[in-house]
Amino acid sequence: MRDVLEELDERRSEARLGGGETRIAAQHERGKLTARERIEALLDEGSFEEFDMFVTHRGTDFGMADKRYYGDGVVTGWGTVNGRTVFVFAKDFTVFGGSLSEAHAEKIQKVQDMALRNRAPIIGLYDAGGARIQEGVAALGGYAEVFQRNVLASGVIPQISVIMGPCAGGDVYSPAMTDFIFMVRDTSYMFVTGPDVVKTVTNETVTSEELGGARVHTTKSSIADGAYDNDLEALLQMRRLIDLLPQSNTGALPEIECFQSVKQDDPSLDTLVPKNANTPYDARELIEKTADEGDFFEIQAAFAQNIVVGLGRMEGRTVGFVANQPMVLAGVLDSDASRKAARFVRFCDCFSIPIVTFVDVPGFLPGTAQEQGGLIKHGAKLLFAYGEATVPKVTVITRKAFGGAYDVMASKHLRGDINYAWPTAQIAVMGAKGAVEIIFRKDVGDADRIAEHTKMYEDRFLSPFVAAERGYIDEVIMPRSTRRRVARGLRMLRGKELENPWKKHDNIPL
Repeated sequence: MRDVLEELDERRSEARLGGGETRIAAQHERGKLTARERIEALLDEGSFEEFDMFVTHRGTDFGMADKRYYGDGVVTGWGTVNGRTVFVFAKDFTVFGGSLSEAHAEKIQKVQDMALRNRAPIIGLYDAGGARIQEGVAALGGYAEVFQRNVLASGVIPQISVIMGPCAGGDVYSPAMTDFIFMVRDTSYMFVTGPDVVKTVTNETVTSEELGGARVHTTKSSIADGAYDNDLEALLQMRRLIDLLPQSNTGALPEIECFQSVKQDDPSLDTLVPKNANTPYDARELIEKTADEGDFFEIQAAFAQNIVVGLGRMEGRTVGFVANQPMVLAGVLDSDASRKAARFVRFCDCFSIPIVTFVDVPGFLPGTAQEQGGLIKHGAKLLFAYGEATVPKVTVITRKAFGGAYDVMASKHLRGDINYAWPTAQIAVMGAKGAVEIIFRKDVGDADRIAEHTKMYEDRFLSPFVAAERGYIDEVIMPRSTRRRVARGLRMLRGKELENPWKKHDNIPL
């Protein structure tokens, strides 16, 4: 018996070394943790239960029969984050560069299946060079099996991908189908084809960082939802994110003790909106003064900055926040902002997370670039997302709500449950200047007449009370009472029941 126990201990030690001490040292020299170190940092201490530690590949071609390592380049299993079950897989770059083989893929498929059956989140930590070329179509088949499971799990359990090194070729499509993608600056990159292939096909000379680094994917492509300076920071932030998410689409919203009173008003909000309607203010300040303890986990902070989205809590329960950002492009909606917010709203709706929307939007961005770039269809995505959502929706119009953008931003007409406005709100088809020049075009040359018409239009239409008279606004509230009123509204809506007509699935304008 002692011999068997010693053999088990030796095999475990060998498996934990992955590709060996030399390759582990090389990983550390690049500023990266190993797969197992990453899992230890992500999960509660001592909670990790590993699966398939002794699996090896089945390849025999190109001398692979003599090159076998326990685990085959991926560490899989489950553990807890603050006591809540999470499934995890981490690509091990020290073993065949983390490349995917048939056996490697089967390990991932097993934890995907277990996560779906047990209704728990799954996190993938990526640091790999794509498919294992020596296995050919067997590796490609393994990828497709993983992709299929991503599709089936979508909207059922939270799926999170963290890119912590190279992620190329077939490896990129699985993260692309998950709910969130995060990257590590300077050490991670994602692309379908690498710099060498790009050079051969298009004659472009480009580095991995320029082609698919964190800066590219957080500011231009919108592939990544955020980026962090190192492995440890990224993993600690993932713990924070998991704390905000339900276990599944049938699980209860996470709820923690709230130490900040919702009964105390914040007088500083009374002066948040400047007297000059064209002067910006920071929407994040409003979100942070509404959310519990100012804790706000922002999503895609560096992309489409004219809209702000992210997760926070109200009375200890998770809430999704969406806010037009007057600091950038006056908070106007464009194609990028519409796509960004639409995806976030749909995520919240998938997992029954209530949505709080702060509106200050002068309309949709005009111009040939936007129209030719599909603004109509991209704008419709956000409209569709809000109209489709059945979760509690609380909307606060702080200043401008003009044109179709008023409709789109969780208006009463899109089944908004509670729609408030501040006294500073201006709800109209368009701003006073543009409206007057159209209605009274014959007086355009007369400055006094135009000023008189403008004052009349502002008094008659640029007021929240006109919408309130029709019931489109439930109440005009004092800015200082925003946190209290929103919290009470969400508390009342906890028992909300609303179902859309049966359908196999919708056909959102993609």
